[in-house]
Amino acid sequence: MTLDANNPNCAAFQVRLPDLAGSGEKIAADPHLQSCEHCRALLADLVKIAEAARQLYPVAEPPDRLWEQIESAIRNEKDGSDRR
Repeated sequence: MTLDANNPNCAAFQVRLPDLAGSGEKIAADPHLQSCEHCRALLADLVKIAEAARQLYPVAEPPDRLWEQIESAIRNEKDGSDRR
């Protein structure tokens, strides 16, 4: 869908979109989306893209021993730097 680049409200919304997404705020409640078909379509496309990306790269839980290995590596590094 082509966005209405001539609409300053669309441009302002699109500039704010990353911050809105990162805030955890419900983007769909934004007043601009209530009246703008173009930006609603943009948001719908972004939601579809994000869902597809999650399916391509599922979240993998790290092994339980990971933190132990990190802590051990930090201790070993610290012990090695104290000997210098």
